[in-house]
Amino acid sequence: MREDVAQALWITGPGAVEIRETEFGAGSGMVEVETLYSGISRGTERLVWSGGVPEGEHETMKAPFQEGEFSFPVKYSYAAVGRVAGGEREGETVFALHPHQDWFAVPQEAAVPVPAPVPPERAVLAANMETALNIVWDAGVSAGDRVTVVGAGVVGAMAGYLCARMPGTEVCLVDVDEQKAALAEAMGCEFAAPRQAAGERDVVIHASASSDGLATAIGLAGMEATIVEASWFGTHRPEVPLGGAFHQRRLRIVGSQVGQVPPGRRARWNYRRRLEKALDLLADPALDVLISGETPFDGLATEYGAILEDSATLCHRIRYASVRA
Repeated sequence: MREDVAQALWITGPGAVEIRETEFGAGSGMVEVETLYSGISRGTERLVWSGGVPEGEHETMKAPFQEGEFSFPVKYSYAAVGRVAGGEREGETVFALHPHQDWFAVPQEAAVPVPAPVPPERAVLAANMETALNIVWDAGVSAGDRVTVVGAGVVGAMAGYLCARMPGTEVCLVDVDEQKAALAEAMGCEFAAPRQAAGERDVVIHASASSDGLATAIGLAGMEATIVEASWFGTHRPEVPLGGAFHQRRLRIVGSQVGQVPPGRRARWNYRRRLEKALDLLADPALDVLISGETPFDGLATEYGAILEDSATLCHRIRYASVRA
């Protein structure tokens, strides 16, 4: 196996990052990839960066090509787009669930081709779209349903986008930031602030990672409705309002997590098929609004904390030196 050296972002402690030299091996059955772009998934990466991953979940929450441990140091992320260097696939644009790193090698099957209609700049959203697709499956949204998504971050907005494209659905994005109204419109959804949101919904998806957002989601659910909890709270313990009308309405709360394909689809769908479909779903230019900023890789260590702390961050794209003018 040939050993190469790349530059990668490592989280070295709570709130601390640095670029380190990282060795990687391009052995038999693997492809070497020159990174073009990667994406920061703010919610998850912020929890990792701040030390918010529960100790009991250190193994289950590992990213596919993570190095190190959540107790630090750790190399963590899962949205890289690059160009295959060498071999039969030379020049092919691929997506991989890989951390922020300028060169890397992965098994052939882990380098998923980016469809021609999807520009590499947008393909960094693939992991988020995969999560949103899984959420919609877990929610069981059907044609004609009244659907509310509480929390208009990237995953919440994408879940709304997918639901809004089902015939007859009425989809509303709810967020405390009223500037998200423009985002909702771009996704084909209505928008409401929490206190103005309509109730009696058939499905409510919660993606705000806040106790107040969860309370809002429960309050908007109609009789025997499904509430999908799509947030990851990490070590934070949210208050869950299970009093009031919760039991009388026979509400159902479903946990959704992208690490598993929902049982009803597991016999036919594997991870590869799901990711390929997520990439296909990125052909719409309307999704470009979910990229809220871009930073060159050589400035990432300096800017990383500020990007994660900025509540306006959606998907922040990292541009590598390999991008040709």
